[in-house]
Order: sequence, then C-alpha cells, then structure tokens
Amino acid sequence: MKNFLAAMIFMLSLSSVASAAADDLLFNPSRGVEKTLTYNGRTIDFIAYENIPYVTEPASEIQKLSIYIPSEYLHGGVINGYAAKTAPIFLPNGVGGYMPGKILEPVENDKMTGGANASLVALSRGLVVISPAIRGRTTTMNGVHVGKAPALIVDYKAAVRWIRHNRDRLPAGNTDKIISNGTSAGGALSALLGATGNAPEYMPYLEQLGAANERDDIFASSVYCPITNLDHADMAYEWIFYGETKYFPAMWQLAPPTNSEAANNPVSVKKSFEMTPEEIRVSKILRDAFPDYLNRLNLRDEHGNILSLDKNGDGSFKNFIKGKYIESAQKAIDSGKNLRGVEWLTIKNGRVVDVDLKKYPAAVTRMKAAPAFDKLDLSSAENDEFGDFRNNPKHFSATLFNDNLAASEIIHMLNPMNFIGRENVTTAEFFRIRHGAADRDTSLAIPAILALKLQNNGATVDFFSPWGQGHGGDYDLNELFDWIDSICK
Repeated sequence: MKNFLAAMIFMLSLSSVASAAADDLLFNPSRGVEKTLTYNGRTIDFIAYENIPYVTEPASEIQKLSIYIPSEYLHGGVINGYAAKTAPIFLPNGVGGYMPGKILEPVENDKMTGGANASLVALSRGLVVISPAIRGRTTTMNGVHVGKAPALIVDYKAAVRWIRHNRDRLPAGNTDKIISNGTSAGGALSALLGATGNAPEYMPYLEQLGAANERDDIFASSVYCPITNLDHADMAYEWIFYGETKYFPAMWQLAPPTNSEAANNPVSVKKSFEMTPEEIRVSKILRDAFPDYLNRLNLRDEHGNILSLDKNGDGSFKNFIKGKYIESAQKAIDSGKNLRGVEWLTIKNGRVVDVDLKKYPAAVTRMKAAPAFDKLDLSSAENDEFGDFRNNPKHFSATLFNDNLAASEIIHMLNPMNFIGRENVTTAEFFRIRHGAADRDTSLAIPAILALKLQNNGATVDFFSPWGQGHGGDYDLNELFDWIDSICK
C-alpha cells in the first residue's frame, strides 16, 4: 500500500510538471506584427508571429518557429475558397545538405526560385505558413554537437506537436491539414515527417526536449529530390552510374557549403576527376548488391505487377524507371521542346519509345565518385550527419562497412522506408515527389522506391521527373499549390 501511494504521488508530480511545461508552450496571439509584401502585382498583407520556442527544454537556441497568417483571416475574410479555420497549414523546412535549417519567412526575391519563395506564394493562395528552424549536423551548444541524427526529424515533429497543442489558440489554420515541404536533405526530411507519424522510436527524444504531448502525423508531404534511404542510396547510385568513371563534382563538394541554400543548389565544376581503382571496385560491389535489396522490397506497379531485377540489374523495375524518363521527355516534347539531339532517347514520329540507361550517365554526367554518400574516408555530409556529439563522422552502409558504423537505431530513424505500412505509424495520405530528369545528386531509383512503397501501402502519390531539371526545389510553385488545393478542397 505504501509503495502504491508513493507511486501515485510520483505520477501526480510528473503530471504537474508536464502541465507546467505545456503552459510554457501556449501561443500568445497578441504579439503579431503586420507586414506587407508584393507578389505578382498583388499586395499580400499578413500577420507575423516570429521566433516562438516550440519545446520547453531546447537543445539549441535555434529551436523556434514563426507563423505567418493572411490578414484577411483576422477579419472573417475568405481567400481562394479558404476561411480562417479551413486554411491548410504549409510547413516548409530550410534544411539542405543536412545543415541547420532556418525559418523560411516570406520573401519577394529568393535565391532558389528567382522570385517569391514558397512561403509568400502560400500566403497568396490562402494558406497559413508555419516554418520551424531545425538543428543540423553543424549545430553546437556549449561546444557539443547537438544537431546530429536524428535531431532534424525530432525538431520537425516537435514543431508539429506545438501546432496541435495550440489548435484552439491559433487565429487561423486547420491543424488536420498540415503539409510539409523541403528540398534535397530537406526533401528527405519532409518525406520522413510524412512517413513516420506518431512512430514510438522518436518519443524519448521528443520527451527530452519537452515537446508537447500531441500527435505528430501530417496530412500531406511535398518532397523535392530527397537525399534519403541513405543506407541503400549508394547501391542505387551505382545501378544508374556504374561504368562512368569520370565525375564532375559540385562546387560545394570541393569547398564545403556554409549554409543550406548552397547545398540545395549544387553547381558543377567544369573540371572532371577520375575515380580511383578502389572507387571503381566499390562501384561494382554496390551495383551488384542493388538487385537483391530491390527484390526484397516486393514493390508493385499500379497494376499490381511485382517490380524486380535480375542479377545483371535488368528487369521490370528498370523498365519502370525507363518509363518515368519516357513520361518526362514526352511531356517536354508535347510542350514544344526539341529533343531530337538527346542520344539516350529513341523518338519516332514525335513519340518517345525508349531510353538507353547505359548512355544516360555520360549524357547527364556523373557527380559523385563511389560510394556517393557513405564515403570511404568519411568525408561526406551524410557521414557527418551520422556522426557523434564529439563530431566524429560515422559510416552507415552495412553493405560496405562493419566498423565505425552509426548506431543501428539512428540509421533506422532516418529512413522513411522503415515506417511505411506499420500498424503503429500514421503515414500521410498524400505525397508529391519531384526528382529532375537531369538530377545527378542521387539516383531516380531512390524517390521511385519511396513513391512505390507509399502507393503500395495506400497513400496517394504524385510522382514525376521534370525534364531538364537538376537538383533543386520549389521551381514549380504554381503546380505545387494547385496540387495542395486539389487535395484540400
């Protein structure tokens, strides 16, 4: 009896602490600032509530978010068919290269888009924008590296929980219609948020930060060129680029980027480099390992047919990938582009009938030596992301390495493939995935595998490879927000 009473007293004390912590996360709607920007000749008036902590025990001072609400909603107005309580919440992240992601406030002239950024376009279309700053691999606090994996996804989830915790205090925004958005590593993060709703693996990390005791699933996820599925991405890269030993690295590979924007816009150097004999040897190991991994996924196309590869890397999955490139090229031709000089395409009477994936690598050029992500010398951004709090980089591919590997549970938590279809996980209903046909940063196979896994488990996926598009995002904002309208209205 005494032990029971002691336990009850202890539980009540925990409850009071949790209640006090929850009070610290309550939103104060009286602290907004009126702002005005211009988009497409229109004046966009909005209220900004900036730099609000989204956890009670932050590991870094950057763990804050900002809210941007169209002013009309505070006066009972309607924008694009949305009212204050029906407006979707757009949740963009600024992560790139697994660097820290800053709050993406609305701007008129953005480096990535060359005009209005996604946050401003979202406001013009009647969405509420909530953007969190997120820890990355270089984030430190008191000399300790506090932004290594899985920090970025924990922060994104904590922001979602904060939003839900304040569902009745937000002046506008439907907390059941949260839509994430990100590019490159930020695209991987957006996909991960959409795939891992309420997964228990993240709970200890969320509790340590003092995140709100709420759901962290979302409605939809917008994903641009995701650098994801990292423990298998090297295989997929060599499946496409094997045999091409000359590579043209991005400038940031030679001089590490200082911010997320640089990592999201990899400009190639004109000088080529030759892979070493060891890198060529590793390339074959990885290429040969890919079919076994792909076949174990038991992926099916839209007709229910199993997609597979033989030991040479040929088969129905390869045909699926070729089909995505054919779809991309055909859309380009139908829009008036002349593709007759593209050597890896076979075009007859204005129709794209085949692609030669053996010619593709030389045409678009290889960007990374093997292994593309888990580098032999631990020099990649991804090795750094999986590093420890002392900033020692780690390997993460068991195909190549059996020592100095990151903890298996950390590798697990950064791969959305491990969560899709699980009973104790709430995956988003809708995904929009874009990966450019000229993107050399990762293989098209990686977002394709993600899209297929999602579709096979009931999600509605809009997956396309835009012709001529390299590594980048937010290049089709009108189409993005048309898609958001189509799933929210």
